[in-house]
Amino acid sequence: MGYDDNQIGNDPESKEKSRQSHETRIRGGWFFSGFVGAIVGMVCLLIFAPILSDLGVFPYQVSTGAQNSSNVSNPTFNRQINVNVTSSVTQAVDKVSPAVVAVINLQKANFFDNKYTESGIGSGIIYKKDNQYAYVVTNNHVVSGAEKVEVRLNDQLKTNATVLGKDALYDLAVLRIPAKNVKSVAEFGNSSELKRGEPAIAIGNPLGFSGSVTEGIISSTNRTIPVESNNASIEAQVLQTDAAINPGNSGGALVNIAGQVIGINSSKIASTGSGTDEGVEGIGFAIPINVAKPVISKLEKNGKIERPMLGVSIVDLSMVPNEEVNQLQLPSSIKTGLVVTDVQNSSPAAKSGLEAGDVITKINGHEIKSYIEFSTYMYTQLRAGQTVTIDFYRMGKLHHSHLKLGSKTFS
Repeated sequence: MGYDDNQIGNDPESKEKSRQSHETRIRGGWFFSGFVGAIVGMVCLLIFAPILSDLGVFPYQVSTGAQNSSNVSNPTFNRQINVNVTSSVTQAVDKVSPAVVAVINLQKANFFDNKYTESGIGSGIIYKKDNQYAYVVTNNHVVSGAEKVEVRLNDQLKTNATVLGKDALYDLAVLRIPAKNVKSVAEFGNSSELKRGEPAIAIGNPLGFSGSVTEGIISSTNRTIPVESNNASIEAQVLQTDAAINPGNSGGALVNIAGQVIGINSSKIASTGSGTDEGVEGIGFAIPINVAKPVISKLEKNGKIERPMLGVSIVDLSMVPNEEVNQLQLPSSIKTGLVVTDVQNSSPAAKSGLEAGDVITKINGHEIKSYIEFSTYMYTQLRAGQTVTIDFYRMGKLHHSHLKLGSKTFS
């Protein structure tokens, strides 16, 4: 049985009530549909949010547990971020590291066995290469006493090395290895242009840990450290840095921010310079490359460094007891000098007429203030075979003598 407007009623009031009832039913349906949609959306969000977060699409971590207000206002990121750090330091290390090698000191275990065992390990720097050979500079004490020397390249390949020359006074040695596996050569910088506070990077093999890198600054550009070898002492000029230099770093590179070698690290000099057997931190020393270069060149070419020699045994005047000084009858104005205690036969000093008891005060016009200052001047400013003038006092009278300096080596 159907219905029409006539059944509802034809009066206007009935029609209006019918229209309002129809609109109410439509709005109720919309509200119910929206509510169901919101519930479905929240369920999907809770299910798929972790997956989307792992894919990097949804960056926030969603928790199904109760969250306090701080967690709500500060959502936790769950993305993995890869950082590619490139700096001046990393570039300098990448540039010079392939030329920094390990130097291995090998000695026989016993006289009857032809097997060699590792006696010590240090570092070295490949500074030159030709078609046949590559050349490595290291510290003299690294290869001292070695019966065989090996060099381990940056790629861990080992090769036998030939010791071309050593100089104990400046603690330097030059090695030669086959060039075929050498891929990189270090660049020397200018240590005379260094400034206090500028970055310094030490690369080597401390305690055998290959290719270790430490960073610091140049603490001093012109430190002097007393160094003694074969009864000769000098004030060696060194660079001071707070970059860590430990045993095994010896012979390795101290480089500037451009990846240029500005010094050759020496833990031996560091031990001497500390003035104590106790470990120290923040004080390391390196031989300035400008000081090392002429020594390296001579060792590579001649296998040794010939230094001038007088042929006398001497003692600093300041170390002589007062009663003995009085016997020398020196003028009151003479406060410094070297007292000759012995003259070697057929030496330059003997040929010039020097005798025990003479007090040397000048050489080539250079005033002698102490023994170590004198020997430093001798070994760095004069050369073997050079003719010099010696001023000395004998029984209170000033004498002058001309002599041709002899030569000696420190290996």
